[in-house]
Amino acid sequence: MLTFYVFIIFHSWNDMFKANILVIDDELTVCRGCAMILGEAGHTVTACQTGTDGKAAVQRGPYDLVLLDIRLPDYDGIDLLSSIRLENPDLQFIIMTGFSTVQTTVLAMKRGAFDYLAKPFSEDELTLAVNKALENVALKRDNLHLRKQLFQRFEFNNIVGDSPAILQVFESIKKVAPADTTVLLNGESGTGKELFAGAIHAQSRRSGKPFIAIDCSAFSASLLESELFGHVKGAFTGADHNKIGIFEAANGSTLFLDEVANLDMNIQAKLLRVIESGQYKPVGGSKIRETDIRIIAASNQDLEAKTQQETFREDLYYRLNVFPIYLPPLRKRKEDIPKLAYYFLKQFCRKTKKTLDGFSDNALQTLIDYPWPGNVRQLKNVVERLVIMTDEQMVNNLNLHGHLDHHNHDQNNIIPTTLIELKAFKQHLLDTHYAVTEKAFLQKALAVTEGNVSQAAKRVGMQRSNFSSLMKKHHF
Repeated sequence: MLTFYVFIIFHSWNDMFKANILVIDDELTVCRGCAMILGEAGHTVTACQTGTDGKAAVQRGPYDLVLLDIRLPDYDGIDLLSSIRLENPDLQFIIMTGFSTVQTTVLAMKRGAFDYLAKPFSEDELTLAVNKALENVALKRDNLHLRKQLFQRFEFNNIVGDSPAILQVFESIKKVAPADTTVLLNGESGTGKELFAGAIHAQSRRSGKPFIAIDCSAFSASLLESELFGHVKGAFTGADHNKIGIFEAANGSTLFLDEVANLDMNIQAKLLRVIESGQYKPVGGSKIRETDIRIIAASNQDLEAKTQQETFREDLYYRLNVFPIYLPPLRKRKEDIPKLAYYFLKQFCRKTKKTLDGFSDNALQTLIDYPWPGNVRQLKNVVERLVIMTDEQMVNNLNLHGHLDHHNHDQNNIIPTTLIELKAFKQHLLDTHYAVTEKAFLQKALAVTEGNVSQAAKRVGMQRSNFSSLMKKHHF
């Protein structure tokens, strides 16, 4: 698994979005010249010759960029810049001035101007300044879009549950996300480690950069080393060109290393160096490179035990274990199972365009009682199969038959300890085993008589009313 959550768009003047540009200048020739040049590039240009008119135009908006003269008949340009940006902090400005001084330029930049043009300026100078400003506008929009997509995927609303165990995880994430600290997620397979790692990234200062997830068990040691650190041409057979590694490509971002216990000892040593100093060498390279990347690691194995077995570096373990977060298995947060089951049910009903009302009480109780060795991932897969296979409006225990492996149950959890539990277990067996045979009995009887209920009831030796009641029970 190598996943990049990145949505980066590279713009040039030719494919730049067509912008709404406002020109505020008391010289009519400047207004007309800017309108002609920028209009030919496909932009929509509005011109005003006073600060008052320009401010009113901004309020009517929206605009992507403002070209603002520093001296206006009714306004000081820098004061107007400050006034407009109070209500429009994301609006981009280029200052135009025939009285360009270092002090004026510095003050304009401090007040939020992106760039400045000294009059008189050429067509190329105008084009270049506007191009740079709009590229910056586009980059901000792309980053905003990326942040929205990250939050849509990784916000807490998409991590279902309100049990004390999961709320404690949420609280830990809220505290550590802004701190840029290395995090180690511990938990069984299927507990949602990548989802929680993404939530940490989405709430960090790095959320404007891509979130990268890599499964350390999915690659051979040599291939993983090349993926992480890159390689130089000739480093090994087949390396016919230089390759950029993740640590270079994702500089400034977050790297999620899943199943970190499977790392080769050689890679462990290189990873330790990256965490300690931010330095690394590509495979076959001699030049040291630097990176600023946040590491979130995860393992379903006991790393401390592996250090004692000398299969995992002790110094790397302590570097990764700065802020450990334990993700509880689903059997330890049973109160979240109904919420998760209905969440996945709605999700897959939308996907398959089917309509199911929900789960019967017995079916829901069966899901709650099941130990879920595969955790949330297993529950999600089971619900998806149920949505596909269920023909009735309500998922019942009969539908669950065959989707849960009861042979894997802990025998101590199966044997009842009270009369109430014994009766409940008896009912559970009736629902999950006898009910299957009962339904098959009805299907066979009706098949022989080609659907004739009266003949089917007579053939099996039942009264028609009792046979019909049994059919209704199994939603025939």
